[in-house]
Amino acid sequence: MKIAWFKENISPEIGAYLAGYGLDFKSEAKLDDLYAAGLCLDDGKTKVLMISFDLLGLDEWYIKDLRLKCAEILGVPESAVMFSCTHTHTGPESRTLAAAPAQLDKEYLAKLEQIVLQAVRNIGPFRECAASFYSGLCDENRNRRYSSGDNHASFTPHRREFVELRKGFADKELGVVWFTDTETKQPIYVIGNYAAHPLAGHSPGIGGRRISADFPGAFRDYVTSNTGAETMFVSGAAGDLVPIEDELGDEAARGMGIRLGKEAIGGMVESARNPARYALKEAQLGHSVSTFTVPLRKTYCNIPKKLPAPYLGKEEVTLELQAISIGDVAFVGVPGELCAELGQEIKWHSPFRRTFIAYCATAYFSYMGPANFLVAGGYEGNSQRFGARGGLKLVNTAVDMLFDLHEQIFPSDAENPYPDNVVTPLVTILPNSFPKTQN
Repeated sequence: MKIAWFKENISPEIGAYLAGYGLDFKSEAKLDDLYAAGLCLDDGKTKVLMISFDLLGLDEWYIKDLRLKCAEILGVPESAVMFSCTHTHTGPESRTLAAAPAQLDKEYLAKLEQIVLQAVRNIGPFRECAASFYSGLCDENRNRRYSSGDNHASFTPHRREFVELRKGFADKELGVVWFTDTETKQPIYVIGNYAAHPLAGHSPGIGGRRISADFPGAFRDYVTSNTGAETMFVSGAAGDLVPIEDELGDEAARGMGIRLGKEAIGGMVESARNPARYALKEAQLGHSVSTFTVPLRKTYCNIPKKLPAPYLGKEEVTLELQAISIGDVAFVGVPGELCAELGQEIKWHSPFRRTFIAYCATAYFSYMGPANFLVAGGYEGNSQRFGARGGLKLVNTAVDMLFDLHEQIFPSDAENPYPDNVVTPLVTILPNSFPKTQN
């Protein structure tokens, strides 16, 4: 495996309108910079590129155009280029608001394209490395929906006293994929994955009007300052998840990022000392794109204030899902704000060792949740643009895509098919308990 990377400052000018809260949130200061973090991986046969943006989201048309241009520079298929957005609400308005399309910062997006394309052209040099992964649990998020006994959902950010009643599902997994230089044996790049809206620092007043990457930026800073490795943060299925300390200011954002960073570094220590368990041996790369078509909800169909222009006049919509795999770890890119329940379904049914969600990767198509959210209501259910069966179709399409990709890398007709490790001990906590045939 060889990797190369870039990190480009993509902060807007102070005075730019900020995304995610309303039309009048104009930035008045900058707490920290926003970045585009890019990582290119090459296993000798396949090359892939991942870019994480400190942005709320990007329009489908913009993603497809920029993704294709990046692919042409690298000489790879478009499916080998995956974007994702950390979903910071203290970044520029980078996706089209249906009710206010003029709010889209087109000048910023034009500059962003040039920054990214120049970085991709100049990427390098590539360094030989070994890859490892880790999966831990961090109690840093909570579900922001509270459903009463009659199955009516309340949006707890608007009724803070309901927070203590919360009982919705929250995905607590912190995923880490990290790369070690084969000569120096030092970590050189880390990818972290966790699910929560980056809203810890968005306090009333100036806190909500400062340009900031929120806790993903603090996570990156902490990991890099303590390991020397460059760091990327990829948001998971955070549609209905917020930080435990949400909307409390810069210390809340910094604290959450540091705590996640500590867990990531602890995972690196664990995986380095137990390579038989965590090393991604013969880490072949894979990539794929699949589509699914779903009908639009009648309450959204052809209503200008609810749907951006490209989707008006349609009764159904076709959206993309994407997968990039690094050995037996996969990232699934989704077209908007996937709720944690559907993200976990994809993880559960995936044939890969670990699977992580990449938020707002192929489009920004608002919220996507399970069918019952449309019955219970609440912010996420009311914001979903496609019909109730759409969430299930999304999950099935994602899982089928993962199985097809897995078959390419780990053929089922191999002598020792993966993941059918029937000889694995029932208790696998001993240092060398894994069979040699297992990846």
